[in-house]
This record gives sequence, structure tokens and C-alpha cells, in this order.
Amino acid sequence: MAKPTLKLCMCLCLVLNSIVIIGVLCVALLTHQGCSDEDFGKAAVAADSEMCSKIGRDTLRRGGSAVDGAIATLVCTSIIHPQSMGIGGGSIFTIREKDGKVKIINSRETVPKGFNSKLMTMCPKSFQLMSGNDWIGVPGEIRGYEEAHRRYGRLPWASLFEPTIKMAREGFPLPPVLARFLTVLDKDKTLPVRNLFVDRDGNLLKEGDTLRFEKLADTLEIIAEKGADAFYTGDIARDLISDIQEAGGKLSLEDLSLFSVQVLDAWKVPLGDYDMYIPPPPAGGAVLSFILNTMRGYKPTPASLEGQQKTLTFQRYVETSKFANALRRFLSDPRFRSSKEALAATQEEFAERTRAMIQDSQTHDAQYYNVTPSLDSMGTTHVSVLAEDGMAVSITSTINHIFGSRVFSPKTGIILNNELSDFCGKASSIQAGEQPPSSMSPAILYSKSKKHTMVVGGSGGSMIITGMALTIMNHLWMGKSLKDAISAPVVFVDSKNALNFEPNFDKGVEENLKALGHVVEQRKMFYNVINAVSKKDGCITAVSDERKLGKAAGY
Repeated sequence: MAKPTLKLCMCLCLVLNSIVIIGVLCVALLTHQGCSDEDFGKAAVAADSEMCSKIGRDTLRRGGSAVDGAIATLVCTSIIHPQSMGIGGGSIFTIREKDGKVKIINSRETVPKGFNSKLMTMCPKSFQLMSGNDWIGVPGEIRGYEEAHRRYGRLPWASLFEPTIKMAREGFPLPPVLARFLTVLDKDKTLPVRNLFVDRDGNLLKEGDTLRFEKLADTLEIIAEKGADAFYTGDIARDLISDIQEAGGKLSLEDLSLFSVQVLDAWKVPLGDYDMYIPPPPAGGAVLSFILNTMRGYKPTPASLEGQQKTLTFQRYVETSKFANALRRFLSDPRFRSSKEALAATQEEFAERTRAMIQDSQTHDAQYYNVTPSLDSMGTTHVSVLAEDGMAVSITSTINHIFGSRVFSPKTGIILNNELSDFCGKASSIQAGEQPPSSMSPAILYSKSKKHTMVVGGSGGSMIITGMALTIMNHLWMGKSLKDAISAPVVFVDSKNALNFEPNFDKGVEENLKALGHVVEQRKMFYNVINAVSKKDGCITAVSDERKLGKAAGY
């Protein structure tokens, strides 16, 4: 009787397995019911270029964590958009763990020990690209990758660098966005960094020409094999400091060896049905929170963008942005200055007091908003990642202005940042080890009731907060799809409280706001670029901003 019993058990097991498989398939079909053809089912990456988004996606497919995907994507971005970021800069990670806890890994650059004591007196009165050794901060990018990978990585460290090393060594077509910015280097043909982008005759490469970074490939290979210490205490450190000091720079081997990453809890800001997780100062999350909290009090809906309501909505938004400009001076490194004013700005009570001062039919001079003169900035890149297991990463990285300080290390292939210029207009003095204030605000939003996760961040210097605030408002409150929310034209309130309207912004609203007394200025270029991943009801939508010709990838 044993054999029939065995056969019966096997048959029952097969039936049960079939039922389980059918059940899983049914759940999957029901979960993805209503998803668009452009949505993904498991994971996605949104970066500034399709090539780098795909490298991040492939990293996730190989079993990598969201952090692995983010690092591989950023290493790729360092050669696709070297004008925006690279290992000579710094970054801020916002990481949501599988259990819902959210951590910040801050590897933003710091003031070197031997900084120019008169540096703040050298700040210009109006924005300009600031080049030279005096503005270089101690790079933190690689230490940030190391800490994030140590805590959350699954794949071998070296594997995250391999795709980019191959591209950098073998060459790839010069991207259109990079080609657009190369003209900046033609204004001074003596800049060593220019030599990275010229042909044998000394002419700048054009879009589609083959671009190689062979020396940088060597550097990345050493970092991949030997780890971050090679950059901070090894041969790369010695070569990098040698090049910087030969060019008259102040960075030292001690500066590199002493650099340390900050690991912090994210600030949690309630926004109605959502909780938003942001990095604390010197990042810009507090200002972003203030704008969203203030605008949420007006109870925005899709109708807020219709007819006369649209003018009213943007009147309230630009007035809120003027008050927000007054808060930027509180985005100081909390290890050196108090962050209590920035924390207060994230509270609902602060938003209520601000709404009481906003008038729907007029504007005021700078004194009314308590705005002090400062400088706008530009640059950076952002990557948003959502993995199969629910881990999410929002990371913004930068070398600051276009091509950073434009100081180039020939021995290592590294372009150095000009991050210390971010102190201009926001600090009268600085200290060694201090991180400069920033608009970078990598954020993760989550609603338990709506079963919705949004991983979002931006680049564009001072325009980061504008782009993020309007994208979040458009998507969460005003009924726009993620793609439409990101692509909608913005109005940027600059550091002088003048309104800058992006091309294609509603002309009727623009004229109505002018009539209310707002100062309007024309801006040649808009740098607001938002990359985001959103998961709701099992559907994953990933969008890379078309302003930078980006494209997301997923599976």
C-alpha cells in the first residue's frame, strides 16, 4: 500500500503547486490592472541619460540593491555628464530601507584646512561661473559610495564600476547635452580641462564624436580594485593633491584623509496623506518642506489650474517662494551653526503664519519677506531608484557650476568641484570642515493610505527646489501624471525675488502676475531637471526630465 500512497502525495503536491502558481499569476494580473504600457512591474531607475538609467536597471536585474543601482548609475553619469558631477564632487543619499526607516548619507564637500581666509570677500555681486583653486572643496563622492555600499550593497563593489570603465576606455558618442555645454570651455582655450574634449587639431569635439576618458578609466579601475582608500590615502590621493598644489590649490593629503561621511536620520515632514523624508541642513529639504506645507494649506485640486484660479494659485506660489528665499540663509552645516530655524520652517505652524502674510492681490518689496542678498547657482545631477524589495534611493550629486572649478588633474583625469562658492551671499565667514549650504533635496514620499511611494529629486542649483515643489504639487494634488507634472513649465523666483518664466509658461497668468506688481526678468537658460519614480497600486512609473534629454529604464 506504500506505493499508491506515495503517488497520491506526489499528485497532491503537484496540484497544490499549480494552485499556488495560478494564484500568484492572478494576483500579479490584478495588481497591474490599469497600468499603462509605459509602466514597469518590478523596479526602475530615472537618471539624466538613458544609457546610465539602463546601467542602473541592469544592476538591479543582476540582484543588486537600490544602492548598488544608484552607485552604478552615478558612476556612468560622471562620464556622460562630466559638466554636472563626478568623483571630484560630493553627494547626498536619501535611502528608504525595506522596513520603512529612512537614512541620510551625506558626503557633500567640505572646506579644506588651508582655505583662503579672504575667500568670502572674493564673492561676486551677481551670479557668474566661478573657476579656480580657491573654490575647491574636499571631494566626498567616493566616501559616500563606500558608506552606502557597506551598509546596503549586495553586488561586489568592483562590479558597479565595470560598465563605465569599459565605456570610458573604449569611447562612446559625445552626448548632446554635454556638446551644448562645451562652448563654455571655448571662452578660455588655456584651461587644461578643455583638453579632454578636443580633437588632434585642438578643436572642440562635436555631438556624436567619439569621446574617451582613458586616464579617468585608470583611476576608476584602481578605486574598483582597491576601494575608496585608494582615493583618500593611496596613490590617487597623492597624484590628485600633487596636481592641485602645482596649480596653486590649497587641498592637502590631510584634508583627504580626514574626510568623513555623515550618516543621519532623515527629517520626516507630514504632508496630509503623505510623509516626506528629506535630508537636514545644509541640504535644501527644509525650504522645500516650507513651500509644500504653505501651499497645502490652500487645499489645491485640479481646479486650481483652471481659469482665474490658475493665476491665484501661482500668485500664492510665487509669494510663498519669496518667503522661502529668506529661509535659504538658515541652510547651514548644523555642526557649525544652529539648525533650529530650518527645523522650525518645516512645521505647519510656520506655514500658517506665512499664509496669513500672503495677499492674493499684491506683492511687496524684499524687506517684507526679510530677504537678504544672495547668489543663485546652477549644476548637479539626480538619480531616483526603486528596487523590487521596496528599497528606494534618491540621490543628488554635484561638482557645482558647469565643469566645477574647471581645475583638472591630469594624473587622475578628475575634474574638481567649486563647491565653496555656495557660501557666497549665505555666510560672512567659513570654517575648515564645514559643508556649504545647498538646494539639493533628494526626497522620498510615502502614503500608507494611498499605497503610493514617490522617489524624487532634481538638479539645476537654485532651481532644484522650484522644480521639485511644482512637480510634487502637480502630481499629488493637481491631478497631473508624473510625466506631465515634471514637464509643466515653471516660474522660478530668483534670489532677488524677480519672477523668471520658463518658455511656454501660460502667458495669461504671466501677464496677470505682472499686473499685480511682480518684477519679471528674462532668463536665457532654465536648468530645472526632475527625475522621479512613482509606485502606486503595483504600477511603477519612472520619468527622466526631457529638459536634459534623459530617459528612465526599468523592468
